[in-house]
Amino acid sequence: MCKVLKISRSLIYYKPIKRQADNEITEAIIQIFKSSRSNYGTRKIKAELKKQGHVVSRRRIGRIMKENGLVSNYTTKQYKPKSQDSNEEEVKNEVNREFEREREREVVVSDLTYVRVGHTWHYICILIDLYNREIIGYSDSRNKDAQLVKKAFSKVQGPLDDISIFHTDRGSEFKNKIIDELLTEFDIKRSLSAKGTPYDNAVAEATYKVIKTEFINKSNFDSLEQLELELFDYVNWYNNIRIHGSLNYHTPASYAC
Repeated sequence: MCKVLKISRSLIYYKPIKRQADNEITEAIIQIFKSSRSNYGTRKIKAELKKQGHVVSRRRIGRIMKENGLVSNYTTKQYKPKSQDSNEEEVKNEVNREFEREREREVVVSDLTYVRVGHTWHYICILIDLYNREIIGYSDSRNKDAQLVKKAFSKVQGPLDDISIFHTDRGSEFKNKIIDELLTEFDIKRSLSAKGTPYDNAVAEATYKVIKTEFINKSNFDSLEQLELELFDYVNWYNNIRIHGSLNYHTPASYAC
């Protein structure tokens, strides 16, 4: 090009485009990753960096994560299907897979999952508000029964009659006298998934997959008391600090339509 333009090569020099120093970006990425409890991948880290005024590609974030040994808990996906008794009650699916809601407590969905404590299995129940995916109630117990579900309702802040619909799968722990009386007392309509159709309760299923990956699978619980304490801490982090892709990278607590 210098020959074509008939100019001396000594007059030309290359000046690279100045980018933000890798050290600054690296420090920010490490901080975000640690704050996420090793859960965020490149997509969520990019969203958090943008909030801090850094525009960084996911490819560059991935490179820096690899260089610093930052491996998300989601890198190795784990899922174990569970089977359970189901009830045959003729209750409609009031939700009908319409998971986007415009009002708080309009629809609350729930499910149970298992967790190893010492050498025995324990169980966790959570209640999720479809409006903002907030965990509004939670419980843990040695037993997978109606008392576990009732205990989760007891953790809900605010009047229970604000809840319009309670949607679950057909697990027997959700169909019994204790739960029937609770729903009747607070005028909460029941909604059930179709038998053998997990997609009807997809938000609860997806949330439990998150909880298993971010909380259960990476922890060792020696006692029920330890599980209760760490579950309380995780729920607080999940609701108030963890950003959610389905909420346009807001937290449940900060989300508004």
